[in-house]
Amino acid sequence: MFLIFDPIYLMLAIAGYFVMFLLAGFVAPKVAGTFAGRFSLYTSMLLLGLLIIVISGTIIYLILFYVGISAGFTGLIAFLVAINLLMYIASPYMINMMYGAKQSPEVQEIVDEISMRIGERRRFKGMIVNSPPNAFAYGNFIAGRFVAVSESLLRMLDREELMAVVGHEIGHHRHRDSAMMLLFGLLPSVIFYLGYAMVHSSLRDDRNGRQLAILGIVAVVASFVIQILVLAFSRLREYYADTEGVRVAGKFPMQSALAKIHSFYFRVPRAYEEISSSTFKALFIYAFTDAFANAYISMGEIEKLKRMKVSPLQEFMSTHPPLPKRLRFIDSLPY
Repeated sequence: MFLIFDPIYLMLAIAGYFVMFLLAGFVAPKVAGTFAGRFSLYTSMLLLGLLIIVISGTIIYLILFYVGISAGFTGLIAFLVAINLLMYIASPYMINMMYGAKQSPEVQEIVDEISMRIGERRRFKGMIVNSPPNAFAYGNFIAGRFVAVSESLLRMLDREELMAVVGHEIGHHRHRDSAMMLLFGLLPSVIFYLGYAMVHSSLRDDRNGRQLAILGIVAVVASFVIQILVLAFSRLREYYADTEGVRVAGKFPMQSALAKIHSFYFRVPRAYEEISSSTFKALFIYAFTDAFANAYISMGEIEKLKRMKVSPLQEFMSTHPPLPKRLRFIDSLPY
């Protein structure tokens, strides 16, 4: 039976999403506001990464300690790891097919120039794709590492802005974000399904059924809390990649490129709907949160964008930081 038709799965998922939306809408903004500005970007990434690993590892250990190292639970973990590794290996080929990716001499020239500027020895393949304005990094050690730019984005940005965007994407490769987010994204999934398995097991256990059910529900709720932390970690990695774009081209080209992409999607709602509902939305350089801009991009327009208000719920449910915060972060960089 597919899990989506399992009433226990549905109830646990609904409860978990309710907790997640509650945290993202009310709790997370207050916590983030308390710690905002207290740590550097690098320290924040280190502390948050350690927090995710420690909490996840502790929960998984306690679950396995309570239920015992049984074939069923360890097999579930092995299955989830195998599925995610398979997706990691297959995803570059899937992306190439979905977006009609082809090697582009124009993109390759920019990629090679940036790699030479920053002293990057690894070779990245410059690709052109069919999609609304976008750029993204993808690949692995088997398929190779790619930097993709859509043809529409090539027409939209000037060369310095393209350098900034491609520098951002190369930054993702340099920081090994694909592999890192695979690891961190796997943790809440493992905990959710372990909790789900415990709730199911409770129905067949006359002696410890209540304890199993309670622990299972707690594990499911914890998995959604960890997912909020993983999304926050992903947003920090985007800031980190922005530093590479600024190093390559400067602050204004990076800000201008982001502002132009933002402006396009709110002038073309059809493109916004197409991309914001995409399976590969997390690949996009832009966060699809509600904010509005004009078509003409100038220093004055960028200053207005920096002051925009963004829904906390949308921010904390997104893999990318909202545009105003990214623009202000770029201002804070020393170069």
